[in-house]
Amino acid sequence: MLAETVIAETVMGTVLGTVLGSGALATSGFLYVKSRRARLYRELANRIAHITRAHELDLAAMASRSLPSFADRLAVVPDFLPPASFAALAYEAERLVAPERSFVPTHKQGGTVAYETLIAAAPAIVACYHSAGLRDVVSRLVGTPIRPTPIHDQSSLSVLVYNKPGDHIGWHYDHNFYRGRHFTVLLAIHNAGRAAHGLSHAVLKARLPGREIEISTAANTLVVFEGARVRHMVTPIRDGERRLMLSMTYCTDPRSSWWQGGSRRLKDTAFFGLRALWT
Repeated sequence: MLAETVIAETVMGTVLGTVLGSGALATSGFLYVKSRRARLYRELANRIAHITRAHELDLAAMASRSLPSFADRLAVVPDFLPPASFAALAYEAERLVAPERSFVPTHKQGGTVAYETLIAAAPAIVACYHSAGLRDVVSRLVGTPIRPTPIHDQSSLSVLVYNKPGDHIGWHYDHNFYRGRHFTVLLAIHNAGRAAHGLSHAVLKARLPGREIEISTAANTLVVFEGARVRHMVTPIRDGERRLMLSMTYCTDPRSSWWQGGSRRLKDTAFFGLRALWT
């Protein structure tokens, strides 16, 4: 009986030691990954500061531009950027390759180029997002000062790619993962196909109080809306058509609670894969 007890205690000790060892290893791995990501974000912040100084776009002309009403929490501004500024953004966006493809059955299909990739490959786009001129225009339009969302939010700045038949996104809200109000800003870079006016069949739709609208997104059209309050979707694109959209998000207060941060990470896995869990 004593021998059996000793054996049982030995086995239990071995199992417990294995479990504790695995837990310690997992914890160490998690802390290592988090440390690497924190170091990466410090490096990215330095790059952004350099990019913003070196590639500031001339957006001074927008300071005096008249803006539409934001009464329905959505506004559209056609021919938004000066030709030279828009050409610089379009040139970079067209050169981007290999977007991350995502597929959520019955809801979403398409490609996305993430913020981190843009910092490395698209300085004009990054400079535009962080420019004081653009922030001033968006702030005046929505009626409150706005700020860029944090670097670790992969959706802060991205390029949305619709280039394969069926690429679309269903009806949804852009959930707010921050303490302040959250705004989605879209700039159409390219939109060509066989629909009306030579545009693609990928049409942005939004539900406003008492009605549903379709928003034409010809190149250089800016769309600003409060995504957490405006339900919207994009219809499927067809074979041989192509649509590129610069997607930017801003907020009035970029702080977030722990559960908001966790929810954002889970959401981002649908666009950027499991690596979003470590942001």
